[in-house]
Parts: sequence; structure tokens; C-alpha cells
Amino acid sequence: MDPVPGLDLDQPPFDLLDEAGRQRLQAGVDIGFHPGGTTLIEAGKPSPHAYVILKGLVHAFQVDDRGRSERFADYGPGDVIGAWAVMAGRARLSYRTEGDCLSHLIPAPLFRQLLVDNPRFAAYFNEGLATKGRLSGSGDRRETAELMLVRVGEADLAPAERLDATASIAQASARLRERRVDCLIVDDPAHPAPGIVTRTDLLEALTRQRLSLDAPIGPLANRPLASIGTGEVLFQALIDMTERQIERVVVTEGDRIAGTLGMAEVLAHFASHSHLISLRLARARDIDAIAEAAAGMTRLLRSLNVHGARIPYMMELVSALNSLVMGRIFELMVPAELRDGICLLVMGSEGRREQLLKTDQDNALVLADGFDWPGLPDAMDRFSRALGQVGYPPCPGRVMVNNPHWRMTEAGWRDRIGQWRQVHGGQGALDLSIALDARPVAGNAALFAPVKDTLMALGNDEILLHHLAGATLEFATPLTFFGRVRSDGDGTDIKKGGIFPVVHGLRCLALRRGVRATSSRERCAALVECGELSPSLGRDLPQALNVFQHMRLDAQFAAMDGMRPPGNHIDPARLRRLDRELMRDALHVVKDFRAHVRQSFHLRD
Repeated sequence: MDPVPGLDLDQPPFDLLDEAGRQRLQAGVDIGFHPGGTTLIEAGKPSPHAYVILKGLVHAFQVDDRGRSERFADYGPGDVIGAWAVMAGRARLSYRTEGDCLSHLIPAPLFRQLLVDNPRFAAYFNEGLATKGRLSGSGDRRETAELMLVRVGEADLAPAERLDATASIAQASARLRERRVDCLIVDDPAHPAPGIVTRTDLLEALTRQRLSLDAPIGPLANRPLASIGTGEVLFQALIDMTERQIERVVVTEGDRIAGTLGMAEVLAHFASHSHLISLRLARARDIDAIAEAAAGMTRLLRSLNVHGARIPYMMELVSALNSLVMGRIFELMVPAELRDGICLLVMGSEGRREQLLKTDQDNALVLADGFDWPGLPDAMDRFSRALGQVGYPPCPGRVMVNNPHWRMTEAGWRDRIGQWRQVHGGQGALDLSIALDARPVAGNAALFAPVKDTLMALGNDEILLHHLAGATLEFATPLTFFGRVRSDGDGTDIKKGGIFPVVHGLRCLALRRGVRATSSRERCAALVECGELSPSLGRDLPQALNVFQHMRLDAQFAAMDGMRPPGNHIDPARLRRLDRELMRDALHVVKDFRAHVRQSFHLRD
């Protein structure tokens, strides 16, 4: 069968059709000519066709309550319009030709049948930003993306062998050897929940504690159990073990222990797809060893990105590794006997667990009231220098622990927060925004709890919130009047135009609603649950952030390959058609969210 001229079935979304669907489409599609000024689809009405533009330009627009037309987007050759009107029976937007146009006409009954027969094709139109990006990848990227969705229950679990707490070390060792496992679940009537003892625990009991072979294993058991459910993503187990610096977790299915999962089993699923960082960080004893171990993080990230790993998983893994790096350096700089009086905080994107490539240091300290250590300034100078040696550049704004401005007692933090309440805008607002994303990573985390409570109390101050939320509108969404992505000579600054408005808007809404989470994804979910955000906006915002992060990361790696410093600009002209569509859709989500923030906080542009 001869192909229809200009209809490329190897491009998204038609590459998602099976062979039968392609043949049916080829047999049923027609070509239409549309003079300039023709309304192809009218908002609120059904459409007899889905259109694939062959030549010319089509404007999508909507009419507001005052009868004014607002341009939504422009569509050109290769773009599909009218799919929603065919699927839902009514169009959300109106579409009008700009000059003469040619299009491929897919009859509505044929289009609906293709959706029924090809679930992946249907998902492209139904599921929005996330699915479009996931379905559009090459075969290799899709294979690895699917790998990232392997569930814990599908892994090769070790059996959960149980032993009573009164059993001896010799008996436990024999059970490990007999059952060919690395750990035992320990049941002890003195404890409501079981514990776990590993082969390493038994070895250390004999060699370091000098216990006898007849000593009971009950006192050696570790509690509480580090566990993960069978329904969780296997990659999440890797993140959890990395963050907790352990090599085995208990796998649960409801109230039942289904088995145990070790780092070796997890790595077996990923070893052939990416080069994972060795957990040498946990064993590093000096800065050089830490730097050597951390040097592989960029290679890891590049490998995961090339192979289609999901942005949220990459960010969580990078965050876990960054926390481990900072924790190890903290331990080298602060004597053990002093750590109970200090809490190390990370802020900004690291505080939100949204870090990818290493960026500026954003950290601070909470000190116990009355804490006195004359060596603190020197230790924090060495800490900041060590982070720089490992690859985290100094913060231009000096939001760092070597700056006394960011080293405060609990009482000092409360006083500073009180100052932020009184002074709106300027550096105070910037400092407050940074602090709202803080989370503890080393030292005594309990010291941060009263500081967090004081920060959250600011959510009751509507005047403060009004001024704080105003920054959401500081940078215009980079869309032209015609709905195209706006760029300058350097491209589009996706941090200012896309990422920041979403992150900061969610931060302000979360503060007002008492949401204590720091990650944008968790804030978004909580805001949907409490009714602040609609389910559709709550679904699209995290996906828009994923699109921006993925595109920025690709651009940053391209810059590094070209020996240029990585930045925040994306050149829309260098994107594939689908990626341009994703970027435009994501920016329209930002535009809608800005409107929501504007209305919610009674802001003016």
C-alpha cells in the first residue's frame, strides 16, 4: 500500500501504532485544503476529524468571560490537533487557519478505533506530559525505563529465616551457613517487633566485642527493621539502602515478612544498564577518599539519564548520595562528643531532594542553646573547603556554614525568623525562602524540630505570605502571544521561566496550608489532598517539573561535552518536535499555576 504523502508514521505519536493500526490509518486518511481564516474546530463542539497539519499554520485560541480571544498556541507541520474533540465529543479550544493550510484528515470513527486497539497510542493523548515523554523514547530507553519500574516483589528475595533471641552465636552462624542467607530475623519476647542480625554483626561480636560462641544473639539484633513493601519500586530500595548506609532490608507484604533484599540482588538488576557508584563513601576515612568516591556521581547520573531513568528516582538517589557525602565530611570535621549539640542543614534544591548535577553549597547549622566550641569557626571553614574539593562550589550568596550568618542557636533561629516576619522583600525574603526548604542531614536532627515549628508558624501571617508569594510572578512565563516558546540568543532560561515559579508557588501554598514536606512533589500531593489544588493541576505540575529537569539536564551534559559550563538555558530550536511540544505544554501548566497563585494570594502582575 502506497503511503499517504507527508504522513510520517515513524514519528510520535504514530510510531506507537501496531502494524494493523498503521495499515488502517493509511487506508482511511485523506488530505484537506483549508483557506486562510477557516475555523477548523470550534470550542465546545465535536470535530469530525483529527487533523495532522501538512502545510501552513493553525492558531488555537480560547475566549474569556469578556468575549476576548486569547491565543493558546500555534501548530504547524507535523502537529496533531482535534484529538481531544474527537475523544471527548467537544473541543476545549477553537482552531483557526492562518493563511492557506493543508492537512491530513483522520475521520473521527477511525481515530477512536485506533485508540481502542492501541493502548500506547491512546495513552499518549490521555495521560498528558508524563506519558508523552515516556512513550516517545527509543527502544533502549524504553527498556531501561521499564526496568526502573521493576517492583521489589519481582526481585530474587532471600528467605526470611527466623531464630529465637536465646539462640547462640554458634547456632546463628550454623543457620546462616545451612540456609545460605546473610541475615536472620530475631524474635524476642522482650520486644514487640522483631530485630535483625547479619553475618557482619556476628563477626564483629566475636572479633571486636570478644563474645563467646555461646553468647545469645538477642542483644546483637538491630531495631527497628529497615523495610520496604513488595509493591515498591526496586530502584527505591537502592535509594533507601544508599541513604541509610545499609546493605540489606526486610521486604514486607502487608503484615507478613516476605523475605530480605540485599544490595547484591538490587545491583544485579541494574548492573548491565548503568555504572552505579560504589558505596565506598561509607568507608572513606579522609577527604581524598570521599572525593574519589563522589567523583563517580556525574558518571552515574549521565548513565541513568541516557538509559531513561525517571527524574524523581535520579533526584532521590543523588540526594541520598549527597547526604552521605556531607555526613561523612561532617563526621571528619566535628568530634563525636560534640555532634549532639550541632545539626547540619541542607537547603535549596538539595533540601527539596531535587538536586541533580552538583550545584552551589546551600547549608546552615542549628546549635543547641548554650553550645560552646571555640573550634567551630575553623571546623566549618574546613568543612566548606572540603565540599569544594569534592565538587560542590561555594554559594555566591554565602549561604554556607562558614558564614556566621548561617550558624545560629535554636534561640537565634527563632529571633531571625521573627525578623523575617517583620521585614518583607529583599534579602530577608530570599533567606526565608531558602530556609523553608531546609532539612537535617547530619548531627542531632532533633535540634531542627523547634526551628521547623517556628518556620511553619509563619503560615498564619497573610501579609507575609502575600509578599512572599509575589516572587512567583517575578519572571514571566516564556511563551509568546502566539503560544510559542520564547527564547533569546542564549535560549530559554528554564529555571526562571519554568522551575522557579512552580517550586516557589508550591512552597508558599504549602506554608499557608501547614504542609511540612519540603519536596515539590510531596507538597503538590498534600495540596491536592487538602483541596488547594485541583487533581488535574496536581498531576500536571510534577510532570512539568520533570520535563524541565530532563531537558535542562540534557542541555547541561551537552554543554559539558562542548567544554562549556552547564547552565539553565535550553535552545528550543535544537529540540525534537515532541520535546518542543512537551516544553510548550509544560510552560502552559506553569502559566495556569501562576494564575492560581495570583488568585489565591490576591497578587497583581
